[in-house]
Amino acid sequence: MGRTVVIFAAGSRGDLQPCVALGRGLADRGDDVRVISSEVYRELITGAGLGFAPLSLDPTQIVNSPEGQELLGGGRNPVKFLRGVQRIARPLAMRLLREVLAGAEGADLFLAPTLGFLGQHVSEHLGIPHAIVHFQPSHPTRAFPHPFLPQARFLGPYANRLSFEALDWVTWQLCRPFINPWRADQLKLPRLSLRGGPLPAARRAPVLCAFSPTLVPRPADWPDNVRLTGFWFLEQPHWEPPADLEAFLDAGPPPVYVGFGSMATKDPAATDQRIRSALRLAGLRGVLSPQPGSTIEPEDDMFVVQNIPYSRLFPRMAAVVHHGGAGTTAEGLRAGVPSLVCPFFGDQPYWADRVHALGAGPSPLPAASVTVDALATRLRDAVKGPHRSRARELSRSLNSEDGVARACEALDLLQH
Repeated sequence: MGRTVVIFAAGSRGDLQPCVALGRGLADRGDDVRVISSEVYRELITGAGLGFAPLSLDPTQIVNSPEGQELLGGGRNPVKFLRGVQRIARPLAMRLLREVLAGAEGADLFLAPTLGFLGQHVSEHLGIPHAIVHFQPSHPTRAFPHPFLPQARFLGPYANRLSFEALDWVTWQLCRPFINPWRADQLKLPRLSLRGGPLPAARRAPVLCAFSPTLVPRPADWPDNVRLTGFWFLEQPHWEPPADLEAFLDAGPPPVYVGFGSMATKDPAATDQRIRSALRLAGLRGVLSPQPGSTIEPEDDMFVVQNIPYSRLFPRMAAVVHHGGAGTTAEGLRAGVPSLVCPFFGDQPYWADRVHALGAGPSPLPAASVTVDALATRLRDAVKGPHRSRARELSRSLNSEDGVARACEALDLLQH
């Protein structure tokens, strides 16, 4: 008989979709899988045949709030970013933590990212094993610094490793004011000290790195409990493109996809006009995805899409322009087309740098720096430069991996 596996997947669709892919893989092996996520993703989760536990949190509303816009403006400043997260999360924290505990009821195994060390608290309370999920390289190593602290690489291997520990410590200081009361009042567990960090048992928990060694070669100093699985792709083989999209694609040369996921610029209408002007200046057609809360109109050379599976759309593009979320980055590279990344914040600049360093796209263009001329120049480079052949090479590597299967195998070791 299978286990009851609960996956905590708060965040944008880019954070959720890999968790749904993993959940589907575990369910195919006989586990009963439940995903804790925002109500807005209920249909995606239940449509994959998985159980659903709701969070009263809509990531799109947070992004579009004044606090969310301030958060997006933090760029690569990790302290500013984490303080912004705290300001947004603190008023909601106790309610959300209650919802997490309700969603985890009856679990035999709990999976969660590292933020606030949520997995270890639930695991300790329920007396069950847990595994940590990383969507970017977040386990300490001397090989490179934390993606949020790239400046540390200039200070050598010791500073590289220290950057991970320092960010964990800062994160704990910001989470401690609401995590410790939750532990004491609801979980009936002792409060943790100022030093915080993972408990000894949590340090031995499996760490599933849901990204590819093709993009992030495994550091030699990662311990055996850290599993670099490859990306977790959600297959949607039965999806068929709408007739009007099919007609647009057939009516001319491959277009360029432009979309920033759940990210939003300060003036979506102005950004849309810059994108259209840049595409036309570069002599390209576009497939455009609206920013959250905005409405844009199609034109003869510009098609507007929403909620289209990247795995089915991207292979038909000349290039893809996106924000650099881990999932979108993986789908772009998997499709074998060049990527131009316009990062906003968080780990997005890291993935943007990796795409460029691997030769699969032009130098990154931060979202705050998008102008017509700069975007048009990089678009020409993306579609006419050597990036296409390199993107195809990386695609072959990514398509030879099965990250979901590797993650499921690692979790099989946790059977009671």
